[in-house]
Amino acid sequence: MKDILTLARDARDAKAAVAALSAADKNRGLCAIADALAAHTPEILAANAADIENGRKNGLNEGLIDRLTLTQARIAGIAEGCRQVAALEDPVGEVLWMKARPNGLRIGAKRVPMGVIGIIYEARPNVTVDAAALCFKAGSSCLLRGGKEAYHSSKCLSDLMRAALAAEGLPENAVNFVEDTSRDSANAMMKLNGYLDVLIPRGGAGLIRAVVEHATVPVIETGTGNCHIYVDATADLGMAQSITVNAKCSRPSVCNAAESLLVHRDVAEAFLPMAAAGLAPYGVKLHGCPRTCEILGEGVLPATEGDYGREYLGFEMSVKVVDSLGEAIAHINRYNTGHSEAIVTESYQASQRFLDEVDAAAVYVNASTRFTDGFEFGFGAEIGISTQKLHARGPMGLVALTSTKYIIYGDGQVR
Repeated sequence: MKDILTLARDARDAKAAVAALSAADKNRGLCAIADALAAHTPEILAANAADIENGRKNGLNEGLIDRLTLTQARIAGIAEGCRQVAALEDPVGEVLWMKARPNGLRIGAKRVPMGVIGIIYEARPNVTVDAAALCFKAGSSCLLRGGKEAYHSSKCLSDLMRAALAAEGLPENAVNFVEDTSRDSANAMMKLNGYLDVLIPRGGAGLIRAVVEHATVPVIETGTGNCHIYVDATADLGMAQSITVNAKCSRPSVCNAAESLLVHRDVAEAFLPMAAAGLAPYGVKLHGCPRTCEILGEGVLPATEGDYGREYLGFEMSVKVVDSLGEAIAHINRYNTGHSEAIVTESYQASQRFLDEVDAAAVYVNASTRFTDGFEFGFGAEIGISTQKLHARGPMGLVALTSTKYIIYGDGQVR
């Protein structure tokens, strides 16, 4: 087992070679990784089964077990993500603009690799591949530190990726996996100044907060998802029911799942029973305001202040009846995490106000929040959903993993 400083040196030493690769070389490597994942699916599933067994023994909740679980279909999806990243236009070297100055200098800006990108993540083995593929296509080497819950899966995946790159004559140290899952390794990674150019945490609120508070290297903050569905007075209630059920129940353990439902008072008596009926087959536990409890009766738990700000990551949801669009927007901006918010409405004016005033990375009109995803946005894959406003916001694909460099052409100018 290599210590984290040795791994960081390997990543730093490889970054120049990775940055120099042509788009064709990088695409060849990504396709080789995809082929390796497909060819070694049984091996990956066996490693994942060990993680799931350990997780259940250690009392992981079902939401985390779902995030941890790999299936043949999910592995095929991860491989397809690699191929989609390969198919994307290479952003490295793109000249964004070029302008002539009065003194004859021509000044421009072009995209360049970050260098070494560190990623700390939890029980999401797919992140091992998604992050490595994006970093590689963006011309950077990466240092991956996953959680102990997904150790066997992530180790298997990283070994397969390194072997696939080496077989193609490409730098295997483009991908570096930290086998030490102790807190000490995480703390050390946060302070790898001189080795990491940027660190990206991907996981629960505790992990993200720890990285933001303690890292001395630059950090891009990816956020938790307390996402809302607001059903406006003019909403198509059938559409609203479908969107609510999908956003909450299709995969409740992920950050783009809806955690809260807001309903305009004019449609509350008609819509809330529809919503409850749609959510009931999934066993969704509702935490409602007094008016919600009055309309739906027994079975609804009184909502507390904490319920409105909670990311449940399971089959639970807070519900509130609001008097106006303005109240809905104010509630969302108070309790949301800046991730994804949706309005269901037939009013153009309401939709535009919602789009303009809701402060989030992704804001939807008449669609489920579950689409906030690099794959769904056409990015091939994502390294996370940024909920901050500096450098990158929303699903972070290839472009978000590059920096810019100014390039200046002269013919002897001095100042």
